[in-house]
Amino acid sequence: MKKYDLIIIGAGSGGLSVGGFMVKLGFKVLMISKTEHQIGGDCLNDGCVPSKALIHVANIVGNARKASEFGLQITQEVDLEKIVKYIYDSQEVIRAHENKPHFEKEGFDIAIGSAKFTGKNEVAVNGVNYTAKKIILATGSRPRKLNIPGIEMVKYYDNQSIFKIKEFPQRLLFIGGGPIGIEMAQAFQKLGATITVVHHGNTILQHDDPDLTTILTKRLEKSGMEFHFNSEITYFESANKGFIKNNDGKITPIEFDAVFVAIGRQLNIENLDLEKAEIVVKNNRIKVDDYLQTSNKNVLLCGDVAGKLQFSHAAEQHGRLIINNLFSPLKKKLNNKHMSWVTFTDPELATFGIAEKELKKQNISYEKLKQSFSQDDRAIVDDYQYGQLQLYISKGNWFQKEKILGGTMIAPKAGELIQELILANTAGLSINTIVNKVYPYPVATRINQKIIAEHKQKIVTKKVKQILHFAFKIFS
Repeated sequence: MKKYDLIIIGAGSGGLSVGGFMVKLGFKVLMISKTEHQIGGDCLNDGCVPSKALIHVANIVGNARKASEFGLQITQEVDLEKIVKYIYDSQEVIRAHENKPHFEKEGFDIAIGSAKFTGKNEVAVNGVNYTAKKIILATGSRPRKLNIPGIEMVKYYDNQSIFKIKEFPQRLLFIGGGPIGIEMAQAFQKLGATITVVHHGNTILQHDDPDLTTILTKRLEKSGMEFHFNSEITYFESANKGFIKNNDGKITPIEFDAVFVAIGRQLNIENLDLEKAEIVVKNNRIKVDDYLQTSNKNVLLCGDVAGKLQFSHAAEQHGRLIINNLFSPLKKKLNNKHMSWVTFTDPELATFGIAEKELKKQNISYEKLKQSFSQDDRAIVDDYQYGQLQLYISKGNWFQKEKILGGTMIAPKAGELIQELILANTAGLSINTIVNKVYPYPVATRINQKIIAEHKQKIVTKKVKQILHFAFKIFS
C-alpha cells in the first residue's frame, strides 16, 4: 500500500489547481489519469482550447468574406486539413506544460489507468493500491449520446470528435441550442456550411437573459442559420435525412450531410466502485454538500462531477474552496453569486453575478438598468450598435452605496468588456468607482460608465437643481 497526503482522480483544471498548490507546499500528491493523453482534461483535449482555436479561424474566414462589402472578393473554399492542424498545434503548445513528464518534474506522482475505490481512503490502479488522508474526485463529464432510431446511419459528431473532422459537411444539422452547439454552429457557418439547429426549448442559451439571447438569435437567423424551437429529432430515415417533430406534433423532414449533437453532459462516475468508499449516488449524481464533500467526508468533488456549473473556471473555483478548507478551521461553502460565463459567439454573450429571477426568488431589492449601444461612438464606428448591456444594482441611500449585483452584455468581445463590472461585483465596489474612472476615448468599455452615469443623473431632481443653483451663487 502506497501512502499519500492527497490523491486526485482526474487530471483536468480543477484537480491540477489543487494538486499543483499542494505539491508546491511539499505534500505528497498522486494524480490519476485514465490515459496519458487525458492529462489536461476536457478543456485542453475536447473543449475550450480546440473550440476557441476553431472559432478564431472561423472569425478570420468570416471577416474575410465580409470584406466583399468593400469590394474585396473571397471565392476560395476553406482548407479543412489546415484548420484541423491549427487546432492541433494550438493544443500542443499548451500540452507542453500539461503532460506527464512536466507534472512529474513539478513533484507529482502520476498513475495512468482506471481508478477504483477499495475502501474509504483507498483506491487501486492497475493492481496497485494507494491510500491518502483526502481524495479528490475530478473525473469530469462527457457529451451525452443521442439515442434515436437510425442514428447509426449518420455521420455523427460531438465535441470529442468534431476537432478531428476529415471531410467538410456542406449541410450540418445541430441538435441542441446550448453554448457548445451555438458556438460550433456559427463557426461552421462562417467556414461555409449551411446550418440548421433543432432545440427542445423556445430560445437558445436558456441560462442567459432572453432579451439578449433574442438579439443573438435574430443575428444568427439574418446570417442564414435556420432554427426549429420546441422541437426534437424523432428518427433518421437514412444517412442524410431525418424528421423533426415540434410541440404541436408537426413533422418536418430535414436533409443534411452530418449531425452535431450537443444535448448536455454525462458525469464520469461509472466503474469507480463508489459504494466501497461509502459514497452515496442518487439519480446518477454523487451526493455532495456545500463544502464539496461527499457522504464520505474524506472524498471531495471538484469540477463537472460536482454537478454544479460545468465550466473550467468553476472547477478552478472549486479548487480554491477545497484548498481553503484543507487548511483552515473556518470552512467556506460554495457560493456562485459572483460566477460568470461567456458564450463565444459573434457577438459574444457574457453573464455574471446574480440573475434577475434569483434576485426575485431571494427577495433582494434591486434596480434594473438597460443600456443600448445605438448611440455609443465606438459601437457606431465598429458596427455593433445592436449591442446591449443590462445591470442589476442594489438600492442605496445616504448611508449605503449602490453596488452591482449582476448583469449581461451582448457585443463583440463582451467577455472582455464586462471584466471590470465582474471585478466591481466580486469586490463589492460602489458604482461610483466606475463613474469616477477616466476612460480613454473611444475605448469600448466606456459603455460601462455610460449606463451608470445615466442612472446617476436621475438623482438630479428639481429640488437638487435648486440647491445647486443656490450653491453656485454663494460659492462660485
